[in-house]
Amino acid sequence: MPAKNKGGNSKAKEAEPKQQVSAEQPPKEAQTIREFVWQQYWSANPIHKIVEEQGLDSLSPADKQTYLNLELVRNTDKVKYLSKKSQRELWKQLSEANVPLRGAPRPRDDQWGRDKKGRDIGDYTLEEYAVYEQKKSRISELDLESTFFKRNRDRAHWETKNATTGEVYIITEDDVRAERGRRQEMAALRSELYGVTSNPYVNDPEWDDVVPIPQEEPEGAIAAISYAEDYAEAMGYLRAVMAVKEHTPRCLRLTEHIIDLNPAHYTVWLYRFDIMKALNIPIADEIEWLNEVSLEHLKNYQIWHHRQLLMDLHYPALQSDEDAIAALAADEHGFLTEILEKDTKNYHVWGYRQYLVRKLGLWDSADELRSVELMISKDVRNNSAWSHRFFLVFGNPKQSTPDSLSMEHDPKVPADIIDREVSYTQEKISLAPQNQSPWNYLRGVLVKGGRPVGSVREFAESFITSLGEGEDKEQVRSTHALDLLADIYKEAGEKEKADLCLRRLGERWDRIREAYWEYRRRKLEE
Repeated sequence: MPAKNKGGNSKAKEAEPKQQVSAEQPPKEAQTIREFVWQQYWSANPIHKIVEEQGLDSLSPADKQTYLNLELVRNTDKVKYLSKKSQRELWKQLSEANVPLRGAPRPRDDQWGRDKKGRDIGDYTLEEYAVYEQKKSRISELDLESTFFKRNRDRAHWETKNATTGEVYIITEDDVRAERGRRQEMAALRSELYGVTSNPYVNDPEWDDVVPIPQEEPEGAIAAISYAEDYAEAMGYLRAVMAVKEHTPRCLRLTEHIIDLNPAHYTVWLYRFDIMKALNIPIADEIEWLNEVSLEHLKNYQIWHHRQLLMDLHYPALQSDEDAIAALAADEHGFLTEILEKDTKNYHVWGYRQYLVRKLGLWDSADELRSVELMISKDVRNNSAWSHRFFLVFGNPKQSTPDSLSMEHDPKVPADIIDREVSYTQEKISLAPQNQSPWNYLRGVLVKGGRPVGSVREFAESFITSLGEGEDKEQVRSTHALDLLADIYKEAGEKEKADLCLRRLGERWDRIREAYWEYRRRKLEE
């Protein structure tokens, strides 16, 4: 008969022992802030971790009792209903179990949020999270300092005295500069952490007293304008200061900012000019700034209108000083040359150049005429330069009739001027016979001089060979010469030759305008 097992039931011995809290292995080192917080939580709640992972039945009787006691203690509303004896027993058991009575709040998966790139902050490494928290703390610190600044500024406004020193609070430029730096730093940190952009004027204490006026779009507008956020905010401040007709240095800086965003905003340019007059800002300073803007925005009209207003404002103080006028003309000429090198046919610049000639009396300026000749030499097809030359030569009040039309005979123009211009134009035509600009210029010169087109018949015929004698023999080096010859022959009463010129233009040399040439042929019969 087998001996009895004194150790009790063998099945009980073979059974797995109940989970002991002390058997927990030390956790791996946390790699992210989420892992770290969970480790902190489980280290304060070791029994709860076992229950969550393996269930309540996995605990030993002692640990199970400890778990239930902790749940009871952490619900203080239930503890107070126990008898004093039961409460003493409860605290005794917890003391013997040596476990934390107050556990940390259970972490939530959504408690971290996401950064501006969409990354879960809980996935930050401990080092990254430390930097993140440091920046958040810096924002709080700066915000508190900013609050103190605003409070002291209000005290300074009301001339409040310091209770300790008895002196009236004052705000210095250094204080304002420091506050501006604080706000800019806060804005940069918020942008870096949260992707939040802020209005630069909100970050500037100089603008704290201005309430921006937003753009009012009618409800249900068919074509509501979608302004860029920074532009809309700047315009809100502009409307506010314009409403009270403020003309201060900060308003001047505001116009500079808006012009940089939208250089075509004519209202801002006009307001800027008013500010300049009110503050008596030196014209030279404004011109220096305007030159930079002009080079960035070559096609902008408002720039040149503003420049013209500046000249109108500046000229009365200089008109009696020939040296000052000459210096101003030289400066403007140099800048216009620089602009036209970038855009030779910019009609805004050419329009301003004509204004400048009239304003400063540069009709006889050798530099002005020489500059135009140089541009024509570089590009004989530059019709803008040809137009300006015509303006200089035939608009000069010393040798022309005031208000004389461009295509009208002017007996006041000297004959030697007409001869010079005819010779100059013929020389340039020879360089590029198919270039229309000098041919048009030549016609204008002849009209101004009261000379018939027949006076250049020989010159025009030099570009045509064997007209109407067969396509193999016929040569036309310039369709513009053939066009001019049609008028020359018509003027001379040689209608057949004129008709031949127009017919060959339509049939061969300028077919794209065949209908026009046929129209001209019909006009010969009238």
